Amino acid sequence: MHVGVIAVQGDVSEHAAAIRRVADARGVDTEITTIREAGLVDDCDVLLLPGGESTTISRLLADEGIDEEIHAHVEAGKPILATCAGLIVAARNPQDERVQSLDILDITVDRNAFGRQKDSFEAPLDIDGLDEPFPAVFIRAPLVESVSEGVDVLADWGGSPVAVRQGPIVATSFHPELTEDSRLHELALFDGQPATAETPEVSQ
Repeated sequence: MHVGVIAVQGDVSEHAAAIRRVADARGVDTEITTIREAGLVDDCDVLLLPGGESTTISRLLADEGIDEEIHAHVEAGKPILATCAGLIVAARNPQDERVQSLDILDITVDRNAFGRQKDSFEAPLDIDGLDEPFPAVFIRAPLVESVSEGVDVLADWGGSPVAVRQGPIVATSFHPELTEDSRLHELALFDGQPATAETPEVSQ
């Protein structure tokens, strides 16, 4: 498996470590590539879009031409895990004109809905597809205000979705890479996609 971690910003090494743990446990030969420029995404079987600052991430993706390659990746039905700011950038409606949306996930997002850095917290989260609660780490996290019919809600917190799946895309408000628990990475990138999931149309 060839894994690409979008590395323009965010927890790149932590995501790579999580993928390595899952691959080793499954005995899967895995190559991990950090992506900061165009020309690398096409070779990847799966992608990770880490958190960071959503306006900066989206601008750098557009400037480098990586955004178009991500569109092609989604259209090919290849999995993506987008976390925190990655979820915002992926959202069809990030509700912030500064964010150059990838428009690959049919949701509306409220940025920084959980407050500032000092309001960060960890909570056990029941996630569809996992047998035991996941230790979700929320840091300046967004929440999902609304989803389309083609989006499955995998988990919610306080009545709002914080983990969703649409076709090959899994996106979370929290940071699964900041724990030693790699089950979310395994669920998103190694366990395949549900037969009923709908892959969104990608705007060009």
